[in-house]
Amino acid sequence: MRIIAGSAKGRTLVTPAGVTRPTSDRTREGIFSALESEIGTCEGISLLDLYGGTGAVGLEALSRGAAEVIAVEKDVKAANVCRENYDLIRNVVTGSFSVLRMSVDSFLDLATNKESHFDVIYLDPPYEVPNSTIEKVLSKIIEKQIFKSDGVVIAERASRLNAFSWPVGYTPIKERKYGEGTVYFAQF
Repeated sequence: MRIIAGSAKGRTLVTPAGVTRPTSDRTREGIFSALESEIGTCEGISLLDLYGGTGAVGLEALSRGAAEVIAVEKDVKAANVCRENYDLIRNVVTGSFSVLRMSVDSFLDLATNKESHFDVIYLDPPYEVPNSTIEKVLSKIIEKQIFKSDGVVIAERASRLNAFSWPVGYTPIKERKYGEGTVYFAQF
């Protein structure tokens, strides 16, 4: 697993066996291509990476010029890998990177609409997490208003699962299949 583009392009990231299911290089390349076609550039954006895993998506955003990335990850090993991967690129990126070791539900319970408003929110939970749980998380994001009005949310789900549906408040804009996963894009 490596950074695809930007100031850290080509840097190899740590991928521990069995701790996470990292988003593949090909999928990340597709995600950022589709995202940049919607928002123009990652330069200066604020990205919230729920279910941070190895941190690869957030670190890709930093490499492409994001100003701020916050990764939420409850697993201690995965959170440590996020930090370790950031250490591998910190000297070539300018944006800030934070890892919050807590569950997504805890993070959203603590979030207020006075906090940072994110340009992009990315959700890539374990595939075994049911769509209904993700739909509740998405509804809570709307309730907490932690996004910019023109923000984009991206959700990655297993292609073999039942169809994913966006809750009220989201307008679907794209859907892309990459191997075992399907990536869904919507605006708030």
